[in-house]
Amino acid sequence: MNKPLKSLLLASSVAAILAAPAISTANSDVEKLTQDPANWATWGGNYAGTRYSELKEITAENVKNLQPAWTFSTGVLRGHEGGPLAIDGVIYIHTPFPNTVFAIDQKTQAILWEFTPVQDADVTIPVMCCDTVNRGLAYGDGKIFLQQSNTVLTALDAKTGKRIWSVQNGDPKLGMTNTNAPLVVKDNVLTGISGGEFGVRGFMAAYNMKTGKLAWKGYSMGPDSDTLIEPSKTTTWEDGKVTPVGENSSLKTWKGDQWKIGGGTTWGWYSYDPKLNLVYYGSGNPSTWNPTQRPGDNKWSMSLWARDADTGAVKWVYQMTPHDEWDFDGINEVPLIDQEVNGKMHKTIVHFDRNGFGYTLDRETGELLIAEKFDKSVNWASHVDMKSGRPQVVAKYSTEQNGEDVKSEDVCPAALGSKNQQPVSYSPQTGLVYISGNHLCMNYEPFAVDYTAGQPYVGATLDMMPAGKDVLTGAPDGTTNLGQFTAWDSKTGKIAWSVKEPFSVWSGSVATAGGVVFYGTLEGYLKAVDAKTGKELYKFKTPSGIIGNVNTWSFEGKQYVGVLSGIGGWAGAVVATDGDKVIAQMQEKIAAETDPAKKTELEKALLMKTQEALGAAGAYASLGKLTKAGGVFSVFALPAAN
Repeated sequence: MNKPLKSLLLASSVAAILAAPAISTANSDVEKLTQDPANWATWGGNYAGTRYSELKEITAENVKNLQPAWTFSTGVLRGHEGGPLAIDGVIYIHTPFPNTVFAIDQKTQAILWEFTPVQDADVTIPVMCCDTVNRGLAYGDGKIFLQQSNTVLTALDAKTGKRIWSVQNGDPKLGMTNTNAPLVVKDNVLTGISGGEFGVRGFMAAYNMKTGKLAWKGYSMGPDSDTLIEPSKTTTWEDGKVTPVGENSSLKTWKGDQWKIGGGTTWGWYSYDPKLNLVYYGSGNPSTWNPTQRPGDNKWSMSLWARDADTGAVKWVYQMTPHDEWDFDGINEVPLIDQEVNGKMHKTIVHFDRNGFGYTLDRETGELLIAEKFDKSVNWASHVDMKSGRPQVVAKYSTEQNGEDVKSEDVCPAALGSKNQQPVSYSPQTGLVYISGNHLCMNYEPFAVDYTAGQPYVGATLDMMPAGKDVLTGAPDGTTNLGQFTAWDSKTGKIAWSVKEPFSVWSGSVATAGGVVFYGTLEGYLKAVDAKTGKELYKFKTPSGIIGNVNTWSFEGKQYVGVLSGIGGWAGAVVATDGDKVIAQMQEKIAAETDPAKKTELEKALLMKTQEALGAAGAYASLGKLTKAGGVFSVFALPAAN
């Protein structure tokens, strides 16, 4: 080929490449969808996980006129956590086990397709702690991603429901399950693992969204090669500054090989900052619940993480509750908020932990900025030392100091936490974060327990009761409320207002540009309150208790609000499972079984069933008089104008 022709062809090729449209990624697809408030395309409404909508047809003035628009029965009777996705005129909803997915046409409310995965209930359900919940779906690249209870991650064609690929994320026979909502980031789908009460070692995993191939996997504890910690680059907050964690920072805090069954599972919610390319999440409690069996800080359980989205490399990590003695599982969501703290603008994450402290950290560096109680009844620690970042434990409430087989009484909060997994919302209009919370204390008695793969590895008994203290002052007030809905200023660490609820608020909230915040109650009420004052503006009783997240979107120019009803979860499991009756039936079945292998499986299921409420049954005993099991998706809107 002559040189002029070769040069001409090369120039033409370069010009064609420059003129071609950029190849869209799942990341840009999701970002574009979330920037249009007509959609609700990820669990938190956006990558920041703020659960805020710019929609404002429904306002503080007219929300009193809200009406049910349509409903849909899921056909499943267990706890319905998570919420709907609304994408380009289609609603995608999910159920707890067996994890059925429905695609519903918004115009006709007709089912476009449904998908129910094949799962072995006898293997999976006995190792699911605290009900058979699932926290939702993810969307990207024209696919719906379902994280099944049996740990299988499945990609479905969003238009047809046809399964494109599946990948096994864990082993249920070892106690591994999945309850989290996945998150699509760039070309990967991020997911975690459940099973801390079975001695599972937690991790975050990224799978290629087109093929299901594992891209990276980072554990919560173990050697640096497993955690993807870089000793000289990964930092933590220590001695009043951001400091490299050093070599094998996790291994040094465990006795022997205890880290291999150390918990730190990752079944919560994940956020992502596209500009920093960092993924944020929390890791859960260490195994076992008996602290005397695992001396040391047990890093990096109970921690907040920032990982590189492409490689999983850890940018920074901060442990909230070193050597957890109370099951203050650290998986709660981490919304990303840019705000001024102490006179300086920061890109922050905000986190309300089960331990009762609200944290604000710089999400670029991991600097600790705020750590204050968001429920003043919290007594297990007096405060968080801002220099070390460590909570200052009150000796009276230390279950380790009090010892095995000793009941530590009136510890606040209970293991349910001052807030559990139900995600908060944030309004840039008010600058407040809205917290669906609990208001309980507990008695906690640790005992020695041996690890057996696939068997419960709890090692504590507990019972729970109302805190009976004022959320703002901590003073005894004789109240019996088990829950509250609280507005919090994450710039100052101060409570703005708090509304008492008779039972825990187990529903995720949503804040809107209309000045309204929506949440649900365990009795089944959808409620709307004024974002500035907390004044109740509207409530409607849905068919069952609400533990799902309230989401909002628009279709053909009209704003809708939707929520899954279906009592269950930790707080509502006693109603969803009809506890005492089911246990009696299981005991009869075990007595009659002659096959030793089947008898063992039934005994394992009974053990998990009796521990399923894990102390909550007594506190929530009266809930069964106010609501019953039943999965229903309820959609609300303002009446049509005359």
